[in-house]
Amino acid sequence: MIAHVGDFGLARFLTDVPQTSSVGVKGSTGYIALEYAMGAKASTQGDVYSYGILLLEMITGKGPTDDIFKDDLSLHHFAKLSLPEGVMDIVDPVLLEEAEVTQGSGNHTNTRKRMHACLISMVRIGVLCSAESPRERMEMKDVVTEMHAIKDLYLGVRIPQDEQVMSQLSSEDPSYLSYY
Repeated sequence: MIAHVGDFGLARFLTDVPQTSSVGVKGSTGYIALEYAMGAKASTQGDVYSYGILLLEMITGKGPTDDIFKDDLSLHHFAKLSLPEGVMDIVDPVLLEEAEVTQGSGNHTNTRKRMHACLISMVRIGVLCSAESPRERMEMKDVVTEMHAIKDLYLGVRIPQDEQVMSQLSSEDPSYLSYY
């Protein structure tokens, strides 16, 4: 992992600052919201975009400016195209190796299914947060709620009690997290 300076919280600092410079909002290429390039004011939805890109980078191990992303392919589109069946194909192998070490040896079929479901849900959140239109992005309070539900599910703290959700948990379709 390579540390990057985060662009989060720009809206808090820049919304009341008069725009006297023609330079506009500054940030790391690939992490700042697309609307800033068109002169939009800094907003919390721009911060949500940056969060989504960072989340996708942590899961895939690919940054938004990697060489693979050329022409119309971006980290956002790369992740979106993988949902839901291909998510495990885009997950950083190092992340999967670390999960295997953490789980130890033995039969952990349910843990693997929960991990798979959690990764799908996290990629979905990253994609929704990094949507091109600010109106299509998730609200941060909803992101926090869903990420807590994902964590609890992965750790086995919170197992869904609904029969339909439980049957989906035991199937190959890990889309039950949309239940929360």
